[in-house]
Amino acid sequence: MAPERTLREAHPTERAVGIAYYVSDADGIGGRLRESPEDFRVRELEAFDAEPLGAEAGSYPELVVRATLRDWDTNDFARRLSDALGISRERVSWAGTKDKRAVTTQLFTVRGVDADALPEIRGADVEALGRAGRSLSFGDLAGNAFEIRVADAVGEAPERVADAVQDLRAFAGGADGPNDSSTGERAFPIEATVGVPNYFGQQRFGSRRPVTHVVGLAIAREDPREAVRLYAGNPAETEPDDTRAARDRVNAAFGVSDGSGADDGFGADGSPGDGGRAADGTGDGDWAACLDAIPGKLRFERSMVHRLADRGVDPDAPPDDEDWWHALEAVPSNLQRLFVNAAQSFLFNRIISERLRRGLPFDRPVAGDVVCFADGDAPGELYAPDADRLQRVDADRVDVVARHCERGRAFVTAPLVGTETELGDGEPGEIEREVLADAGIEPGDFDLPGEFDSAGTRRAILLRTDLDASFADGDPRFAFALPSGSYATVLLREFTKRGPLAL
Repeated sequence: MAPERTLREAHPTERAVGIAYYVSDADGIGGRLRESPEDFRVRELEAFDAEPLGAEAGSYPELVVRATLRDWDTNDFARRLSDALGISRERVSWAGTKDKRAVTTQLFTVRGVDADALPEIRGADVEALGRAGRSLSFGDLAGNAFEIRVADAVGEAPERVADAVQDLRAFAGGADGPNDSSTGERAFPIEATVGVPNYFGQQRFGSRRPVTHVVGLAIAREDPREAVRLYAGNPAETEPDDTRAARDRVNAAFGVSDGSGADDGFGADGSPGDGGRAADGTGDGDWAACLDAIPGKLRFERSMVHRLADRGVDPDAPPDDEDWWHALEAVPSNLQRLFVNAAQSFLFNRIISERLRRGLPFDRPVAGDVVCFADGDAPGELYAPDADRLQRVDADRVDVVARHCERGRAFVTAPLVGTETELGDGEPGEIEREVLADAGIEPGDFDLPGEFDSAGTRRAILLRTDLDASFADGDPRFAFALPSGSYATVLLREFTKRGPLAL
């Protein structure tokens, strides 16, 4: 067993979603992201081929466009584009959803539209590239390239950035180089291969009200009653007064006596708690009063409670009663999947946090690890794992596989637990089983109805990238590329040391 490490603890909001530590012990530069959209630039690394614009529309019905958007949420832009074209929103597709407060460049496909029909839209530069026989999907996104400015950083930012880069380079498995702070050199720009734990960022769980994972854990425990309560009730202190009041009313209908908010009914390790229910466990079940209290902006919560009201569901019905599943399925299918995916992500974060605490390496395997191999079709600027190509590492193969990891050909993984997940052996497997046991979860628990079912997969535990850190007008600037599914904020938090709402 490796010696346990003394690590810098993460922000309390991060710890609630399984992100327990920082890798770098360097003091943070503080500052703010997204002071203007231009401070956060994202460019998709495309893995989608288009035919020429002159290709026959009958065989290639999808128009492929590249859009550079300023201060546009991807879903909102797609709706605006479809409205301007007079078509259904369902005819607009994309590979990756981007944040609003940014300048983003990404591909869209629009079915049954000619290039000369593209409208002018404020804050958008739209260019027709060609035609395709199918629409874009998530698998068509190889990754994203980022250029990010941090505003109002502390005066010691250059020294702190250099110190953090040194820590992150070592974590990635690199040796000290001539531009590392360990040599006394602090010249910028600094170019280095750095690494951080491949955490799921706060956005995965909800930045202001991180509840998707606890809803998902309740679903995996086959307690849809509590899943509905956690989503529709369970107020957070960061929410507006009318929203908190509505959620308090839902709590009362379920028989939850503590209306103080932020009660997710689970311990810090994801283990089930009492949910803050009243001692007698009874609620008034007045779903009509709940609907009167829930504002229209909470449309998914309203949809759930509508189903409870329509069926006159008894609040003390068994926790796995079909009526609770019916209410839970009122939300769109993608949100149903997100609940379960967030639960898997939370458990993954806890597993790699525990690996970090125990001092096990991330850049190379130990006996019992499961590795995946590199995606040979990924763009050259990415270290891209392929989770479909897995291999268990026995003691006599550790050195050989370590060399593959050193060359970027293989990556150590941890589970996103599902029905078909095979856990590791040795100490890595021990960590995986302990985290699941603490949360009261087993792989077979994800054998669930409809969209909630999940076979699971594995995910690389090291997020490695070639980082360019520089300063312009006194502000730190970071440029790097990440594979799809990884989070820029997971890297930036190591430099800012600020809470997730500042990122």
